[in-house]
Amino acid sequence: GPGAGPVGVVEKLTPFLPTPVIVHEDLGYRLVTQHPHAIGRLHSFYGNFGILVRAYAYIRRLGADGLSAISRNTILNANYLKKQLEGDYPAVYSGRCMHEFVISAKAFHAQGVHAWDIGKRLMDYGFYPPTINFPHIVEDCLMIEAPESEPRETLDAFADAMRQIRREIAKEPEVVKTAPHTRPVSRMDEVKAAKSLNVRYG
Repeated sequence: GPGAGPVGVVEKLTPFLPTPVIVHEDLGYRLVTQHPHAIGRLHSFYGNFGILVRAYAYIRRLGADGLSAISRNTILNANYLKKQLEGDYPAVYSGRCMHEFVISAKAFHAQGVHAWDIGKRLMDYGFYPPTINFPHIVEDCLMIEAPESEPRETLDAFADAMRQIRREIAKEPEVVKTAPHTRPVSRMDEVKAAKSLNVRYG
């Protein structure tokens, strides 16, 4: 993720597509950069092309056997991590998982701690926060993925950090609620950011 692919529109909407647009003609293809009804240029014409090439190269390098092997390793890593955390963070869905699992912070609301706070606190332990509040059908959740490339030592370190955060929630919830403490900027004012957008093409 995020998913990527061609954007399709019905013919009557084509005049409004962002430019540049690739147009097929008798002699081949041409890049149209100006169109009177176009909504303008997107931030990056190439989009996530670079990421797609990287993913394609990764797939080609691994081949069918390699893809099968890393898929198994991803599932193994996710289930190992889920088992490591189950005493402190019961998974929302029981049983074995695939490449990710979901936990909820709902049990910590009495201490004033939410999934967002746990994710921010993980930054203090050197981990990038997992996906927060997704899937939307699970209240105040974290979706944790264990990549195939991570060794057991990294998974154990992540589990140790999560267990330490669980102890902090019980004894010092303010430490979690005010995290991160190791970054130049702690928390952004998201309400202000949403209401006072400064969007421009650079």
